[in-house]
Amino acid sequence: MIVTYYWIPSGGAGVQRWVKFTKYLREFGWEPIIYTPENPEYPSIDHSFEKDIPVGITVLKTPIWEPYNVYRNLTGKKNGAINAGFISEDKKQSWKDKLSIRIRGNFLIPDPRRFWIKPSVRFLTDYIRNNQVDALITTGPPHSMHMIGMGLKKNIPSLRWLADFRDPWTNIDFYKDLNLSGFADRIHHRMEKEVVQTADQVVVVSNGMKMEYDLLNPRKIVVVTNGYDESDEEIAAIQLDTKFSISHIGTLNAARNPGTVWKVLGELCQANVDFKSDLQIQLVGKVDFSVLEAIREVGLEQHLVKIDYLSHSEAIKKQQSSQVLLLLINNSGNAKGILTGKFYEYLAAKRPILGVGPTDGDAAEVLQDTGGGVMVDFEDEIATKKCILEYYSHYKTKTLSVQTGSVARYSRRSLTGQLASILNSL
Repeated sequence: MIVTYYWIPSGGAGVQRWVKFTKYLREFGWEPIIYTPENPEYPSIDHSFEKDIPVGITVLKTPIWEPYNVYRNLTGKKNGAINAGFISEDKKQSWKDKLSIRIRGNFLIPDPRRFWIKPSVRFLTDYIRNNQVDALITTGPPHSMHMIGMGLKKNIPSLRWLADFRDPWTNIDFYKDLNLSGFADRIHHRMEKEVVQTADQVVVVSNGMKMEYDLLNPRKIVVVTNGYDESDEEIAAIQLDTKFSISHIGTLNAARNPGTVWKVLGELCQANVDFKSDLQIQLVGKVDFSVLEAIREVGLEQHLVKIDYLSHSEAIKKQQSSQVLLLLINNSGNAKGILTGKFYEYLAAKRPILGVGPTDGDAAEVLQDTGGGVMVDFEDEIATKKCILEYYSHYKTKTLSVQTGSVARYSRRSLTGQLASILNSL
């Protein structure tokens, strides 16, 4: 049984990991049962994942109450989805926004989905006692899913429980933005530690995250990375962009704003007429206002193509048609351990990657191992300029490509095989 907030027809990164595991689990002898909310608040809708769901799987749904209508009434934002990851598309945060964030962090612990925990524990305790469930999986964020797992483990001690962390809990980049009191901070840390120590198996997505959670003394912990789905990459011949396109696909928050890249690109445009004529910056997904402001400040707005959202299948095409893919790691304390799901699709697209982040982090190591691109440090203007000019030189001679080494170990099917082995061991 997989307890997940994000499910079809949710768009965005949160849904992909477990949709893809579900797609392949039957091949490895496991039958997935999905438990998900009946009426969730999704940041975006994407029906392209529907093709991945195996025929005849059981999907259980119960209603969830979330306080977002209260938030909308408080802030006056009557319509629209709630942005994830503290993305702000407005330049100035109102006092109402600040108040709602303080309420969210200090009273809605661990997150606004907390009101689904108790009814889910009641419903699933009864279901599991009356149906064959060999293993329970909870995936977060939102970490309320793990608290459902905690409740079920207490009610049914013999139940094998795997807690999957797609992102850290208290070490996530926006944790400090929650404006937590000392009391609330201690509750978050206590909950996180209890989940990690109670679950029969903890799964994380990077070696850096494993090092973090090792400190909490889990019973068992293992890394199962994100990946790419080979069937998604099987697209008919793609025509490369005629412009020297540098593309970022996905949410772009303030912590990922690559100020050094924008500065270098601005300087190159001023110094080289051909570069200025050829450059195109493509940002696909939700973008924080601070990113757009930084682009305007260096005079690059005329080169910007901004697309609010593409379906997953269209995003794959955009990756494959781009001249260069921009990989941005959060400039935060946990930067070395960040490996986004989008990263592996970048590798599968086989286009040169310009990464901005720790040169000794997990993403840099994978880039080096696969030959997929270059990682430059957040403030390293020299290395950034060198990489961009090298890519541009190859673009001008129509030789811009990468000889990416084997990435098959990051295929969704291969990763599902790893997951199945872990479930078998439980």
